[in-house]
Amino acid sequence: MELSCGVGGSAAAPPGPGPPPPAAATPGQPMESEEYESLPSGASLGTHMMAGAVAGIMEHTVMYPVDSVKTRMQSLQPDPKAQYRSVYEALKKIVLTEGFWRPLRGINVTMLGAGPAHALYFACYEQMKQSLSDILQHGGNSHLANVVKQRLQMFNSPYTSVVACVRTVQRTEGFGAFYRSYTTQLTMNVPFQAIHFITYEFMQEQLNPHRDYHPQSHIVSGAVAGAVAAAATTPLDVCKTLLNTQENLALSSVNVSGHLSGMLNAFKTVYQLGGLPGYFRGVQARVIYQMPSTAIAWSVYELFKYLLTKHKVERRASL
Repeated sequence: MELSCGVGGSAAAPPGPGPPPPAAATPGQPMESEEYESLPSGASLGTHMMAGAVAGIMEHTVMYPVDSVKTRMQSLQPDPKAQYRSVYEALKKIVLTEGFWRPLRGINVTMLGAGPAHALYFACYEQMKQSLSDILQHGGNSHLANVVKQRLQMFNSPYTSVVACVRTVQRTEGFGAFYRSYTTQLTMNVPFQAIHFITYEFMQEQLNPHRDYHPQSHIVSGAVAGAVAAAATTPLDVCKTLLNTQENLALSSVNVSGHLSGMLNAFKTVYQLGGLPGYFRGVQARVIYQMPSTAIAWSVYELFKYLLTKHKVERRASL
């Protein structure tokens, strides 16, 4: 069922001088002055950031176990004990052999980064959408959090906590280790977000042309957008994972001494280790992760927009 933010019309004013009464909203159409897609002025930035932060935290916490599986399935030379044929098999095997909470290791650092990152993410989305139509910019992720998260997710990870991981990496590899995948991450974010937002807007045009609050359309549009963007950018994600995790067995097998750095070096190394199929390691897990995670993010975000807009409109109507 579609829900719009229009408010019912008031009784007609008696004849006499003065401005004409405001026209009643047409059923099924949003009010011209207070549309759902354009939140009330004055509170829009804070509203977008609040809704975005909640959406980001929900997205990453609910789907974090699948993200852990994705990191392992992208390993170019996995340990024989960490070879999985499907996401379900991987989760089952991890829980049975490594403990129930193992797929959640590193979730705390992800939650710390997801709130601020997605607050900027959606605030930038709305601002750029308003001023530059479909030219959008991602707010960015915490690169330190990404490195720590993926190292904690790896099979037989030597790190027992976030703090231990940060200290060890900084001491043994230097602070630059947290930014080895910076250019790859940046290069991946641009096409990912372009494909993501364009696909979401396209799906909304097809499923929800009046842009009412329509949960089903937000869920479907978000899922499709996430799947398409995830599949298209998997090669870059594989390279980013290699730069973040610095797989010792994989790197030593191609005579890489020291630490791998740079996007071009990562691309060459992935090809040496796995050929063209190597660029799509873990694509199934990546798509399975992104579909529900982006559906959650968009549905939560649009829900907050709707609730906050509805509250503003109802308060004005009661005056």
